[in-house]
Amino acid sequence: MTASRTLDPRAAVRRGAEVDIAGSPWPVYKLEAVGAGLLALLVAALVLGSVQTGVLLGAAVGAGLWTLGWWRTAR
Repeated sequence: MTASRTLDPRAAVRRGAEVDIAGSPWPVYKLEAVGAGLLALLVAALVLGSVQTGVLLGAAVGAGLWTLGWWRTAR
């Protein structure tokens, strides 16, 4: 019987690009998600004139991109 590829400890693990921040490696997709969330917050707050809406939109954009980035690196 052959072992599953995911259970094989010798299987190569694909890692994404990382940036060292204060001695802790951060994947690039996390930094992109944080930046896009902040940008969405600022644009929505300026266009709509509501900081509350900007925070909600920025959080949604950041969480969506963070999840999408994790999904791409996990596969």
